[in-house]
Amino acid sequence: MSIDSDRSVPVVVGTGPVSPPDVVRVARDGAEVVVSDEAVAAIAASRALIEALAADPNPVYGVSTGFGALAVRHIPQESRKQLQRSLIRSHAAGSGAEVEREVVRALMVLRLSTLATGRTGVRPVVAQTYAAMLSAGITPVVYEYGSLGCSGDLAPLAHVALAAIGEGTVRDANGVLGPAAAAMAVAGIAPVELEEKEGLALINGTDGMLGMLVLACHDLRALLRLADVTASMSVEGLLGTDKVFAADLQALRPQPGQAIAAANMVRLLADSPIVASHATPDCAVVQDAYSLRCAPQVAGAARDTLDHAERVAAYELASAVDNPVVTLDGRVESNGNFHGAPVAYVLDFLAIVIADVASMSERRTDRFLDKARNHGLPPFLADDPGVDSGHMIAQYTQAAIVSDLTRLAAPASVDSIPSSAMQEDHVSMGWSAARKLRRALDGLTRVLAIEALTAARGLDLRAPLVPAPATAAVLATLRAEVPGPGPDRYLAPEIEAAVRLAGSGALLAAAEAVTGPLG
Repeated sequence: MSIDSDRSVPVVVGTGPVSPPDVVRVARDGAEVVVSDEAVAAIAASRALIEALAADPNPVYGVSTGFGALAVRHIPQESRKQLQRSLIRSHAAGSGAEVEREVVRALMVLRLSTLATGRTGVRPVVAQTYAAMLSAGITPVVYEYGSLGCSGDLAPLAHVALAAIGEGTVRDANGVLGPAAAAMAVAGIAPVELEEKEGLALINGTDGMLGMLVLACHDLRALLRLADVTASMSVEGLLGTDKVFAADLQALRPQPGQAIAAANMVRLLADSPIVASHATPDCAVVQDAYSLRCAPQVAGAARDTLDHAERVAAYELASAVDNPVVTLDGRVESNGNFHGAPVAYVLDFLAIVIADVASMSERRTDRFLDKARNHGLPPFLADDPGVDSGHMIAQYTQAAIVSDLTRLAAPASVDSIPSSAMQEDHVSMGWSAARKLRRALDGLTRVLAIEALTAARGLDLRAPLVPAPATAAVLATLRAEVPGPGPDRYLAPEIEAAVRLAGSGALLAAAEAVTGPLG
C-alpha cells in the first residue's frame, strides 16, 4: 500500500532523487507528475552544451555518431533526427507478456528523474512529455523479455520512448489498449520529435530494474512484519514459549534485524492465556523446534538484507545514469554507469531471503498437521480425521510454492550473454532478477497466508483457551471471511481470501491495531 493515495497531490520531480514513497505513489496510485522549475532550468542548460557539440565537426558519441558497435560511424547533421527515430524503433524489440502497469509507471518516473538532473542533454519538452503521459495515465506497452540489464533496460525503455514519439501501443487511464498517437491526441499531448542525443538518453538507464527494486522493498518490508505475526500465531498455537525472544538473549548476538523481529514477537504474544497455560515448572517441552525458536534469526537476517537493498536503491535513486553524460563542469563523457550489477545483486539477494523466510513458514505449518508434533491437536487439524483431511493439502500448496521459490532464488546476476558484436560483452541480467523477484514476493504472500490460515485453525482448536490480544485480532480478521474449524470445505477460496487479506495489509493492520506499529 502507498504512503499517500491522494492522486490529486502531484509528485514533483526535481534535480534531486525521487523518494521511494513517491515512486510507489506514481506507480500504484496514479499520482500526477510535474517537473520543477529548477529541473527545467538544469535541463535547458545542459541542452545548450549538446547543441554546441552537435554543430562541431568532430564526432561525439551519442550526439553525432552511431551507437554501440556502430559508434565508429559519424552521422551527418541531416540524418540525425532519423538516427534518433531509428534507434527507438529498432530497440523497441521486446517480446512476451505485457509488463504490469505499475512497473512501467515506475520505470517512466525514474527515467524522468534522471532527465531532470540536467545531466542527459535532452530538451525540456522531452521531460515534460514524460510527465504529461504519467499524469494522463498513458502507459506504454512494455514486454517481459528484451533487457539484458546493461546499457540500461534498453528494450523496455525503448517501448516507452516509442510511445512518446507517437508510435507503438499504449493503455489509457482506463486500461484500454490502442495506438499511442490516438491516446496522446485525446490527452492533448504532442508527440516528441527527437533531436541529437535524446533517443539515447531515453533508453540508457537501469530504471526498469530499479523501479521493481523500489516496489519490492516496499512490499517486502510489510511482509516481513507479517512473517513475525504468523510466526507468533504458530508459536502460540503449537504451545511454544516466548521466553527465547527476550531482549537480553537477543543482545548476546547483536544483529539489528534479529532484535527487531524478536521484539515484535514479544509484543504480539503479550498477555497470551495460551502461552501462560504451559509456562509452568511441569511443562515437559525443553526446547521448541528451530522453525519456532529461531524465527527472529531468519526474519531478522532478511531485514538486514532488505536494509542493504534499500541503501543500494537510495544510491541509484540519487544517480544520473546515461551514456554519454553531461558532467557538472560541462564535459560530455562516455562512462559505464549503465551497468546494472549493483541493482541486480540485491534483487537476487532478496529472492534468496524470501525463499528462506517462506521455507521456515512452511515448516511451522507442517508441525500443526502432524499429531506427533502438534501437542494434542487432531491430525491435519481435521474435524473427523480419516473422513476429513483438514489442512493436509494446504501444506502441499505451500510446499509447491516453497519449491518454486527455491528455484527463483537461483541468481540471475551470475549469468551473462554477450551482445552487440561483443561490444557489450558482459551484462547484469538485472531485469530478469527483478522479474523473478516479483514472482517470489507473490509466493511469499501466499505461503504466509496459508500459515496464518492454519495457525488460526490451531488457535481455535485450543479453546477454551484464547490467544493473545494481537493474535486474536488477526484471527478475528480472518474469521470475518473464512469460517472456523468444521467438516471439510472447498479450501481454495478460503486460501485466496487469506491471500487477499495478507497482500492488502489487513492481517498486519489487525495486529498493529493492538501492538502499535511493528518494527
